[in-house]
Amino acid sequence: MKLAAIYNEGYEKAVLIEQETVYLMSHVNEVAGKQWSEDLLLLLQKGELDEVRSWYQQEGRTRLQTLSGFALDAVSFAPLFRHPEKVFGVGMNYMEKALELSGKPPEEEPVIFMKPNSSLIGPGEAIQIPPQSPNVSGEAELAIVIGKTCENVEEADFWDVIAGFTASLDMTAKDIQNQNPRFLQRAKSFNTFCSFGPYLITSDEVADLASIKVETVLNGSVCHENVIANMMYSPAFIVSFFSKIMTLQPGDMILTGTPGSAIIREGDAIECRITGFPRLTNPVKKRK
Repeated sequence: MKLAAIYNEGYEKAVLIEQETVYLMSHVNEVAGKQWSEDLLLLLQKGELDEVRSWYQQEGRTRLQTLSGFALDAVSFAPLFRHPEKVFGVGMNYMEKALELSGKPPEEEPVIFMKPNSSLIGPGEAIQIPPQSPNVSGEAELAIVIGKTCENVEEADFWDVIAGFTASLDMTAKDIQNQNPRFLQRAKSFNTFCSFGPYLITSDEVADLASIKVETVLNGSVCHENVIANMMYSPAFIVSFFSKIMTLQPGDMILTGTPGSAIIREGDAIECRITGFPRLTNPVKKRK
């Protein structure tokens, strides 16, 4: 099942996507006779995802054909949601990236950081280069969206606690990071420094996670690419690792690391391409 959020009548509203048609959750509720949340984060937090997915798989695909939805190319996508409780990132999760940044293989535990909600933007929104650091990189990453409140999760239980996956772009103020590695958190935290979407693809739709390819694309040219199988810390390990530090909540998002970064400048377009996902693209401009 594919979920998203779109701009509609001045609001950001949850939608369900079937092939090339977009259906507002309010209209889904009408045909299903339900009162599921029309905000995607609330839908996750209230534990409604499994019920929506069950309805969709059993009868929803057929029932949706009775609705008049929006054409896929006629909508503007918003971020999946604006205010998750937590957004995490994992750095240097592919060997090539670790060697690029540190010149040595990674430690036994991953490099981690957090992204503030004020950094979140959606497809098509501009990434702003801050005056403190004109040297900014953009990094394509697969992001995991947590589906259930959980802690102390074992890797074998990974699929039981996630809602699904989305595409993401993680930005870093390289001038600041290069001053001192201890400044990583500040370098990651500027406004507009985390884009994600447009789809949340539920976990049941991902048949072979290890074979998925992630590409960082700058102005239409692929700069870096790799497959999930080549991660040093697998998605299952990452979720388990974070869950043993703190309780994870529905809607929490974890960026799993990039195959490589690209320096972005005003006028550029940075893109995340992931196998089976729609492209996530953001233009770049200087902050005034």
